[in-house]
This record gives sequence, C-alpha cells and structure tokens, in this order.
Amino acid sequence: MEKYFKLRERGSDVKTEILAGVTTFLTMAYIIVVNPMILSKTGMDFSGVLFATVIVSSISSILMGLYANLPYALAPGMGINAFFTFTLVLGMKVPWQTALGAVFISGIVFIILSVTKVRTWVVNAVPASLRYAVASGIGLFLALIGMAEVGFIKNGPGTVVAFGGFNVQTILFLTGLLITSILVAKKIKGALVISIVVNSVIALIVTLIGMHSGWIAKPIVSIPKSVVALPKLDVFLKLNIKDALTIGMIGPWFTLLFTDMFDSISTFLGVAYVGGLIDEEGQPINIDKALLVDAIGTTISGLAGTSSATTYIESAAGVEEGGRTGLTAVVAGLLFLPFMFFSPILSLVPAVATSPVLFIVGVFMAQSFKNIDWKKMDEAIPAFTALFLIPLTYSITQGIVWGFLIYTLIKLFLGKFEDLNLTLIVIDIFAIIALVLMF
Repeated sequence: MEKYFKLRERGSDVKTEILAGVTTFLTMAYIIVVNPMILSKTGMDFSGVLFATVIVSSISSILMGLYANLPYALAPGMGINAFFTFTLVLGMKVPWQTALGAVFISGIVFIILSVTKVRTWVVNAVPASLRYAVASGIGLFLALIGMAEVGFIKNGPGTVVAFGGFNVQTILFLTGLLITSILVAKKIKGALVISIVVNSVIALIVTLIGMHSGWIAKPIVSIPKSVVALPKLDVFLKLNIKDALTIGMIGPWFTLLFTDMFDSISTFLGVAYVGGLIDEEGQPINIDKALLVDAIGTTISGLAGTSSATTYIESAAGVEEGGRTGLTAVVAGLLFLPFMFFSPILSLVPAVATSPVLFIVGVFMAQSFKNIDWKKMDEAIPAFTALFLIPLTYSITQGIVWGFLIYTLIKLFLGKFEDLNLTLIVIDIFAIIALVLMF
C-alpha cells in the first residue's frame, strides 16, 4: 500500500488517508439522497436513481484512487442534475431515457478528448491568475453552499441574499462552526471528521429534546424508520442511445459535455493548488489520468441511470484533512457501497453538521487570493470576475467561462497577443456556443 499510493513520498500515511476519505465522504454523502430527489421529478424511480448514484460514485471514486492516485471523489454533479431534470426533460420534453443516452454520448466524447490530450491542452491554457481565482472562488462557493443549506443565508425581500435570522438550525450551525474552528485552530488530527460527529450528536440531542418538549416544529436530525432499504434496478441500462444521436440532441449533449468538462477542470485546478498536488511546471499532477477517470465516470452514469458524474469540490475537505493520495478516494468510494442498503442512516448526519466543515474548507481555499497580482488590472479583473461569479451564479462553469472571455477581450484590446494562445481562443468560441445553448 505504501509503495502503490506513494504515501511517504507525498507526506502522508494510512491513518491520515482514511480520515481524509471519511471526511470527503461525509461532506458529499448528501448526494445519495439529493440526486434521486431531483431526478425523480422526471418520472425516474427514486430508489433506482439512488442505486445508480451509489454505484457511479463508488466506482468512479475508487477508479480515481487506483488509476490516477489522486484524493478526488466523484459523484453525479449538482447543477448538471438540475439541467438534466428541469431543462432537458421537463423543459425540452426529452424522455429521461433519451437524456441518459445524451449523458452516455457526452461521456464517450469525454473519453476521446481525454485520450487525444485535448482536455489537457484546455487545462494548460488556463492563465495562472484564473487558476488562483478559481481555487478562491470554489472556496467562496463551498462556504455559500454550507450557509445556504442551513438557512443562514437566504433570499431576502428586495435583495438577492440576506441573513436568514436566528433559529434552531442557524444557532446549531454557529455552534458547529465554533467547534470546528477551535479544532482546526488547535491543529487537532482529524478535526473535520471529529467536528462532523460532534455536531451530529449535538443536533440529535437538540432534536430529541426539542421534539419531546414541543419547542421545535420539525426534527433537525431525522431518525430513520428503518436501517435497510433494498436497491432497485428500474433505471439501470434504460438509456436510449438511438434517439440521443439525432440532430436535435446535439445541443443538449454538447452542453452536458462542456459543463462537466469545466466543472471538473476547475475543481482539479482549485483543489490541486490547495493540496500542493502540482508538478514543477505548476500543473496538477496526473491530470491526464484524472480527466480520463472523470470521462469514464460520466459514461458509467448514462449506463447506470443518472446524470453526469463529476469530480466533487467537497474533495477539498479531505485534502485539507491531509489526504494526498488515491487512498483517500478509494476510502470515500468504498464508503458509498453500504448505502445501497443502508441509505436511511444518512439522515443521522444533518446539514448543520457538515455545513461548518464546508465553510472552513472555504477559508482554506481562499488563501489563493494572495497569489493574484491585484496591481495588474488585465490579470486582476478577469480573475475577480471568475472569483465573484462562481459563488454568485452557483456555478463553477459560469465563473470560469466569463473569466476566460473577459481575460481574452482585455488582452486583445490591449494588444497583448503574447498572453493568448490558440487553445484559449477555441475555448472562448465553445464557451460562447455553450452559453447560447444553455440560455
């Protein structure tokens, strides 16, 4: 194990990697229930999608660990599942079987692009300032996700966002944030995992007392009615590839391809910089293998019966816990498997327990701020655009796409053609096409 995962070479050990894998899993375990909830609105069977979600997440994460030796976990992507459900199926009236066919086709194209090194060219084309901005923007995104999940931030009357007010959830969140912050500040090993466990126990106690006495209306922690839930295969291998290959479906599968590609590349860039998983040239290590695994994960998604898998930004939690090798991803992937049967017990880990961790990871990732040259406006403005838009559009893809476009336009008008390259121009063209197709 030491030799295969190069633990000592990357300054890690088995215990650290296991803790990191558990942390990554706990911060992204919500997808096991949330993804089926979203996709079931298309008419897909909830239990069938849950099985697909678990299988895709497990296989993709384990493959990332064993093949790419990187601590990144994969699962069906948030945002992509919304596009699949509300735009593709409910909006465009595409049957979900055909939509799954589009996911499969986008995965095949992913694989071709990965094998031919095209996606690596895309990674290399990202300017350094945008790399740092993406890492920071993802940090802000994680913090926003954490706060929004518990209602600490919400839509306000006449405002885009507002403080959610004091209630049981927000108070538990603040308590959990204080506990997590103290553990991290004291540099306690396993701080993030410990905080999730402690915060879950506190939330459970508050729920039991509050429900018994009647001072809370609904439970913060849902006590599962059963421990075991048998898997179903209602959506497994139900994709319709033939109808997905029609001319009218080119736009949807191109959008799936582009969105997944940029979400993954952005996550690789951001998390790699935070974890120091970069080579002498400043590129993420094993990026070719990582991109290929991501492509395979998307292909498997179409076959299993779910929207596209992508590398999760929550992997940053495991990296911050010390995960530096593929063993972290393998552990996270293995932890998904039991939930083919034991998914109900995930309700014992509420959002108020994981949201503080996402916020703290956001703090870690925001450290990339300092690497941006804020005095060079032609670098700072595009970087700030990406950094700003990632959390506020709730999309990593939107942030990096607009960052690319602003960067290119500024350089063109300033005559700084040496800062541009052919790959970047091609990316800009595809970005514009994708924006038109999406909106």
